[in-house]
Amino acid sequence: MPYAVTVPHLGTLSLLLTLLLAACGGSEDEPPSPVFRLDGGYPSHQSADNDLSVIFGTPDLAVGSHRIAFTLSDTTGIIHVPTIELRAYPPPPAPNDDPRRVTATFAEFPLGLRGVYLTNLNFDQPGEWHLETTISTTDGSTSSIRFPVTITDSTSAPDVGAPAPRSVSRTIDDVASLLDLSSGANPDPALYTTSIDVALDDGRPLVIVFASPGFCTNALCGPQVEVLSELRARYPNQATYIHVDIYENPQQLRQGDINLARRTPLLDEWGLNTDEWTFIIDADSRVIHRFESFAALEELESALLSLIAP
Repeated sequence: MPYAVTVPHLGTLSLLLTLLLAACGGSEDEPPSPVFRLDGGYPSHQSADNDLSVIFGTPDLAVGSHRIAFTLSDTTGIIHVPTIELRAYPPPPAPNDDPRRVTATFAEFPLGLRGVYLTNLNFDQPGEWHLETTISTTDGSTSSIRFPVTITDSTSAPDVGAPAPRSVSRTIDDVASLLDLSSGANPDPALYTTSIDVALDDGRPLVIVFASPGFCTNALCGPQVEVLSELRARYPNQATYIHVDIYENPQQLRQGDINLARRTPLLDEWGLNTDEWTFIIDADSRVIHRFESFAALEELESALLSLIAP
């Protein structure tokens, strides 16, 4: 099967270059800024036997059924064949020759530039599981990659069925400009009119996105805030829609110094350790769907319709 090559989306290239230069400009002993990270917090794995590598987009996993997202690439770029088999090996003493097998489907990002493989897996015990996939190439050979994932007793971020944290998020009434609330170039005002705690009491479903649209610096982040705006345009009155930027001082970051970066304390309130999340919450303030890393419009629309459809 042929490989399709893409390039990673790096946001505004000139700004990112400025940020990288700033990060490398200190002394050799000076640690990098702990609050601005290019990898988004997603673990990556390189095969020791071939050129395959994985970036794992859903590391916050616990016992139960979970959405799985990951990129697969080689030296030429991101691989996107329509479907691949993903094999899941439980911790010992489970037999190593009898993995759980699921099909992962390639989901293309908007504009067709990148994408991820998506599937669902049920983890019935905690511990270090291993995931494995095999890719066929045009010359008829195959290459495999196997990598570990840690399954805990409970997730760090709110899991399905958990109450949503009653965070006080900033709104347009709290700042001089929308650019103080979002690192995006043209923020949608409708996403910043209501605080999370207030929205949880208005009797409607709530869709929350945690993302930094102006600093999308890894292969698993996508135009999540733009997707949120499109979802709002389709269902404007059926839910409340809120965007919270990863960084609470986007105006300062636009000046190009990553040492100024301050991650919003709401990330700790929600237990978020990676850089792009979407939650869909029902009228009783409970999490019904959660999406770690980029989620396409089709995924979010299907999830929302499960709440608002008659």
